[in-house]
Amino acid sequence: MAGLGRNGWRIPMKHLFLLRHAKSSWDIPSGSDRDRPLNRRGEAAAEQMAEHLARSKAALDTVLCSPALRTRQTLEAVLRYVPVSSPVIEEGLYLAGWRELTARLALLSDGIGTVLLIGHNPGLEDLALRLSDGGGDAAITTRLREKYPTGALAGLNLAIDSWSGLAPGCGRLVSFVRPADLGAPLIGD
Repeated sequence: MAGLGRNGWRIPMKHLFLLRHAKSSWDIPSGSDRDRPLNRRGEAAAEQMAEHLARSKAALDTVLCSPALRTRQTLEAVLRYVPVSSPVIEEGLYLAGWRELTARLALLSDGIGTVLLIGHNPGLEDLALRLSDGGGDAAITTRLREKYPTGALAGLNLAIDSWSGLAPGCGRLVSFVRPADLGAPLIGD
């Protein structure tokens, strides 16, 4: 997909959605961070964000997901609303920082136009800010900088024709939606 530049020329474009897992429970017998499930509030938020993605008519070419239980449960909610043929759950995405996330995205096939990455903070927040490097709506960027809460979804348009061209400043932050922004009250913890 391409956009139009200021001079009217077509600019190659990729699209990236960054979804932080929904709120998880700290009350788990194993004590393992990877095994923390969504709590009731997180389950409701994951459903809200999945419905939001469906309403936005996001045509996802692929989904990359951390292997943590809370990210996989967030993915399950998304898949109930948005068709994706083969989501990819990868070990290297667990608690990955922005550099690791950038390196992984750079390996995507150029035929992929729109990606949803489900992961963790601070990696997702740092990635969104570095890719946009202040580009995009200032109010959206300010809200993202204030807090990237669980269940939040950032949307970026990337002025690249190849994922290998992913670099700081190549994108514009075009949306940032938190579960609380969607209006419906969330169930308590």
